[in-house]
This record gives sequence, C-alpha cells and structure tokens, in this order.
Amino acid sequence: MAVDVNRALAKGSVPPGPVPDGLIRIYSMRFCPYAHRTRLVLWAKGIRHEVININLRNKPEWYYTKHPFGQIPVLENSKCQLIYESVIACEYLDDAYPGRKLYPYDPYERARQKMLLELFYKVPHLTKECLVALRCGKECCDLKLALREEFCNLEEILSYQNTVFFGGDCISMIDYLFWPWFERLDVYGIADCVNHTPALRLWISAMKQDPTVCALLIDKNIFLGFLNLYFQNHPEAFDYGLSC
Repeated sequence: MAVDVNRALAKGSVPPGPVPDGLIRIYSMRFCPYAHRTRLVLWAKGIRHEVININLRNKPEWYYTKHPFGQIPVLENSKCQLIYESVIACEYLDDAYPGRKLYPYDPYERARQKMLLELFYKVPHLTKECLVALRCGKECCDLKLALREEFCNLEEILSYQNTVFFGGDCISMIDYLFWPWFERLDVYGIADCVNHTPALRLWISAMKQDPTVCALLIDKNIFLGFLNLYFQNHPEAFDYGLSC
C-alpha cells in the first residue's frame, strides 16, 4: 500500500510516466477531504496504488490533461483511463476491484446510501466557510448554527436506524464518504458543533477505531502547520511535515 510521503508537484515539474500494470494512481493532496475519501476506499479495499500529490496553488501545466479544471482527486489506471469526482471515483473502485464491497449489494440499500449522501451536501461547504471565517477573524455564529442543523439531521438518521454506522452495524461506503469532514472538525476549530449530537459522537468514536481511518490519520500539529502556511499563501504549505 502506498504511503503518502511524496512532495507535491508544481508548475514546471515533469509529468509522471505511465501507470505500471497492477497499480492504480491517485492524483491527490495530503490535506484535501475529497482526495481523502478516495484514499480511504483504496486502503479499505487493499488496492495497490501510487500517490502523486499536486500543489493546488501552483498546478503543473500537464495536470490539466488529467482533469479539465485541475481538480483532485483523479484516478488513472494502466490503460490511461481517467476517473474523477470523489464519489464517482470511490464507486468505480468498489465496482472495478475484487474483495470487500463497500456499497451494499441490495439495490435499495445502495440507493439509500446515495440518498443519505444527498442530505450531506451542505456539510463540506459549511465546514470550509467556518474554517475561513475563524482563520480570518470573522464572526461565524450563523455558519456554526447552520452546521449544527445539518448535524442534527444526521443525528436523527442514526437515532432512527438505531445503528452505530450510517449503513448499518458495520462500516460501509457512506461512512467513508462522510468521514473526512468529521476528522477535520477539531483541527478546524469547530468540534463543538457535535456537542449536541450523542449518536453522531458515538459514530465518530467508532470510526476512529477503524484500521483504515487510523492508517490515514494526519497528526493534528502537522495539519495545523499546513493551515497556518496555507492561509499565509506560503509556497511550502502543501509539503508541510514531510522530512524529505
């Protein structure tokens, strides 16, 4: 399994060569929640992969041949096929690779997880807006209130289901698709937004015990160091914490 210790490639860098047979490549960024989703699925399914990190503030010219807007994550296989958008990439990995299936086999349960994902769509934007407001010294009470309301909706789902995880009694695709934003609550300074949701806090505790989640956990001090540099527009932000 790939360990994410590669420095981010920037403008002027040489593009990587073809993807070797038996591997899949992910174009990523160490601190990006959308890329985190796809990396969780790669790890959970035990898929052999390599990681190419991209400097999102100074993107390589060649990267626009991988994604028309230069976004991450992007998957590339040995057939030069490209798959992007995090949810689509995760579903592709689950369908294309053998082993543990993260989406349910049952058509209704699969559809239900996709419906849950629709209920989640405001959370990524609200968490980012809270982070930016706090980092810029702005008031964010209304943003946090809106985020708490979204978490209340998720709390109701867990309470109604009477299960620890959103897909049932064990971790499934929907849990991994939600997780990156919850892992970031503390480092973003908005962990108090789940104080009123006991079932959601139980889910967070259970997710932290998952081997895949543990394998990809970023040290809080490293994450804070990245954020400090990122909001200063520092060119080394994306490589913060790497020793090489």
